[in-house]
Amino acid sequence: MTPLRILTESISRAELQSLAEEGFGDMVKAVVDVRREVLAIGGELHSDEEAALLEDGADQRDLWGINLHPTELGDAMIEFDSMINVRPKQGNRSRDVEDEGLRERIRSIVAQWVVG
Repeated sequence: MTPLRILTESISRAELQSLAEEGFGDMVKAVVDVRREVLAIGGELHSDEEAALLEDGADQRDLWGINLHPTELGDAMIEFDSMINVRPKQGNRSRDVEDEGLRERIRSIVAQWVVG
């Protein structure tokens, strides 16, 4: 499995694809901190990345789990599916990120970090 890391510089799609091949084959798990606009990647579980971001000073309510599919283009690259997204108190009752505004914010943050 690829080592978990909180990105401090952008990552290319090619590097992301390499990480995918080392891990799940076609995707990389990631957690986005929407307040700090930070991305953690490479955990075996979204909860691993979530824990790393919490230790780094994140607030739980700002963290959302996604899967990145580096060979897909456009919106298809991001899959909004994670157990950490189930948050009835925040109005999110499924593994999906249900709020379209939040999805757009996540897309924008991913675009800042994943280039190419």
